[in-house]
Amino acid sequence: MIEIFGLSKIPLVKRGDNIGDHIVQAAKEQGVKIQDHDVVVIAQKIVSKAEGNLVDLKSITPSPLAETISKVSGKDPRHVEVVLKETKSIVRMKEAHLIVETHHGFVCANAGVDKSNVENEDSITLLPVDPDKSAREIRKKIMELTGADVGVIISDTFGRAWRIGQVNVAIGVDGLQPVADLRGSKDLFGYVLNVTQMAIADELASAAELVMKKSDGVPVAIVRGFNYPRGSGSAKDLIRPREEDLFR
Repeated sequence: MIEIFGLSKIPLVKRGDNIGDHIVQAAKEQGVKIQDHDVVVIAQKIVSKAEGNLVDLKSITPSPLAETISKVSGKDPRHVEVVLKETKSIVRMKEAHLIVETHHGFVCANAGVDKSNVENEDSITLLPVDPDKSAREIRKKIMELTGADVGVIISDTFGRAWRIGQVNVAIGVDGLQPVADLRGSKDLFGYVLNVTQMAIADELASAAELVMKKSDGVPVAIVRGFNYPRGSGSAKDLIRPREEDLFR
């Protein structure tokens, strides 16, 4: 049986905070004992805040390109400039939509630059510089404080080119293999699977999102009871190589 516990006792995170400490303390306050093989799913926003990945828009001077895009999209040109700085390449641009490839290799809207759930109206958050490293450090602290061998996923909300709605996906992982490769195994009728690869980390991130309500202040969830593939992996394992991407 799979269980998902949302942690609502996480305080407002500020730069320099230790996310692992906050998670363990919040779990104790809610009477949730972190156990071996739990998966701790953490919203990117609090990781970015703790690591100081925020930009004050008052410090930004938009480039001519940002000004041009702003006129078409209706977005603040300073916000657009920050998106461009976080962008490796622009994938699609239409009206208010700016889909880009980040320096991490993620393809998403606005390079993950976000204004929601940020206290200062002139501040916006960026994605963590190295989300896998962030997940690794948080996992180390949780294991140190609890003795439990857990997996950690840092999640963010992405849209999907061929589906309506957004879902949470993994942008940083540690302690689990993000993809379960089932190629070569057989289905119920003995047919060999040739292409099946399960995006385990994305599925766990999406499941956790069901209890991680932004309006309720639940930035962390614990998923329990799923026998995920252990090991060291990277969220970049989930990125489809450009030469296989039919949408680029």
